Amino acid sequence: VRSCLKEEMPPEELSRRLAAVTTHVDEILQQEVRPLMAVEIIEQLHRQFAILSGGRGEDGAPIITFPEFSGFKHIPDEDFLNVMTYLTSIPSVEAASIGFVVVIDRRRDKWSSVKASLTRIAVAFPGNLQLIFILRPSRLIQRTFTDIGIKYYRNEFKTKVPIILLNSVSDLHDYIDKSQLTRELGGTLEYRHSQWVNHRTAIENFALTLKTTVQMLQTFGASLGTTELPRSMLSTEDLLMSHTRQRDKLQDELKLLGKQGATLLSCVREPATKYPNSKLNLNQLENVAAMERLLVQLHETEKAFSQFWSEHHLKLNQCLQLQRFEHEFCKVKIALDNLLEEQAEFTGIGDSVMHVEQLLKEHKKLEEKSQEPLEKAQLLALVGDQLIQSHHDAADAIRPRCVELRHLCDGFINENKKKRDVFGKSLELHRQLDKVSQWCEAGIYLLASQAVDKCQSREGVDIALNDIATFLGTAKEDPLLSPKEFYDEFELLLTLDAKAKAQQVLQRLGDVQEIFHKRQVSLMKLAAKQTRPVQPVAPHPESSPKWVSSKTSQPPTSVPLAPPLRTSEEPYTETELNSWGKGDHETNFEVKNEEVFESHRERGNLQLEQPARLGDLSPCRYSFRYFK
Repeated sequence: VRSCLKEEMPPEELSRRLAAVTTHVDEILQQEVRPLMAVEIIEQLHRQFAILSGGRGEDGAPIITFPEFSGFKHIPDEDFLNVMTYLTSIPSVEAASIGFVVVIDRRRDKWSSVKASLTRIAVAFPGNLQLIFILRPSRLIQRTFTDIGIKYYRNEFKTKVPIILLNSVSDLHDYIDKSQLTRELGGTLEYRHSQWVNHRTAIENFALTLKTTVQMLQTFGASLGTTELPRSMLSTEDLLMSHTRQRDKLQDELKLLGKQGATLLSCVREPATKYPNSKLNLNQLENVAAMERLLVQLHETEKAFSQFWSEHHLKLNQCLQLQRFEHEFCKVKIALDNLLEEQAEFTGIGDSVMHVEQLLKEHKKLEEKSQEPLEKAQLLALVGDQLIQSHHDAADAIRPRCVELRHLCDGFINENKKKRDVFGKSLELHRQLDKVSQWCEAGIYLLASQAVDKCQSREGVDIALNDIATFLGTAKEDPLLSPKEFYDEFELLLTLDAKAKAQQVLQRLGDVQEIFHKRQVSLMKLAAKQTRPVQPVAPHPESSPKWVSSKTSQPPTSVPLAPPLRTSEEPYTETELNSWGKGDHETNFEVKNEEVFESHRERGNLQLEQPARLGDLSPCRYSFRYFK
């Protein structure tokens, strides 16, 4: 089955596309410069000793603000470094390359705090510093210490970054626009630190979840790609169900991730959507951009996995379809082969009407029995056509099966029709033969039943001729096939046995027809002689019979027997009566012609002798037997 199916998207291609997604997620998170995540330093961020408000200097440099924080000097160096590293990694690489502007607000603090802040910044600031603004302590004595301290430490910072001491926030506004400063610094920039932390944490968690899901998809794709296609339908169905369950689970996670991303994006955009006149600061805009890029990567992930799954699912489905088709094909093929074997058993055409009728009944049962298998075979061929039309990968393997099914069905149906036609012809053949045989038997009975004594008068002869004409007329009303017509119609159907039987029956028909002809000729001659005047002749004294009138129905009983005369005018001859040696029952006619009158020596008495011989036609003079 696997050889018949095309390969789907290889797992390597899926892995490559998902790896590209992971790379883009890392770029969004700036993993190269941000080894830490917000969730890892969430407590330190919430202490708010340093913030990235989203403000920018005149040249676009990001502003990091150190708000007033009484316990700044007690912050562990590690915590300070982690927060600074994280904050400096958030702006884009282009913005970070300009350098950061640091604003230190120590208006309520002491010189010692200013010194500690400068020292830590000088030692542990991970980014590129452009400028430092210090809002010096407002108390006079601390301001003095600060001025002195700055003069003392200025040389130390001179080679690194300029330090500008400011007495008030209004002085700061000379350097930085109010729109880029928070309200605490006299600006108009909206910034809520807790919200910023929550957004950053949520964005990063979303990105990490996306990466984890992508890795799961890569593993799942690799697993699917290395799975061998089963050989049985049950195994394929189980595998398809198992893979579908895993896919559905991952698909649900992708959908849930998509909903979370859409919700998070709307939250980041909330200030602008909730307050039409407000604008998003750069931090918020960067968060929006980050979420949009992450959602694009989620879409790419869904697209790649959907394509891979569609092709894999299609391959499994087509494998299952092919296995079902092959399974049904084998069942239908066996059923059709059995039908063809039964059909092949109808080798004969029947040797009698009863036999042919029995064959027709059996053949009809076979036809009824074949209806369901034929319908299944034709339906399966239609299913195969649908698979081919749907561009099934195994179309080249399915197409010959459909051709074979239709060939078997058409062959069986055509052969059934031929058999039915043959049996119908055979039935007609045997009915015709039986009809001829019955006609011959009826004719024989008619000839045998014509009494000799009734033909002593013209009236009797006419009756006999009329009976014969009436009987022959039945053959005209219901015509009998002539031998030529018979062979023209049934020649292709005749087997050796049927041909022999037909020859016997047709020979018998010819013989009967010939005897009828001879009988008619004899009777007509007899009728012609009876029209001549009859002269009385004295009978021989020793053989004189009792004369019986032609009107009486009793045959003469005291006439001695003598061999029949073999003249051409005799109405009955031995050839006539012995011509029934054909057919199933060979008929033998023995006729004894009873001499009514003794032959006269005088030739002139011949006219009386002939009528006397016609009296030998009495039926009681015939005996007719069948020999099997």
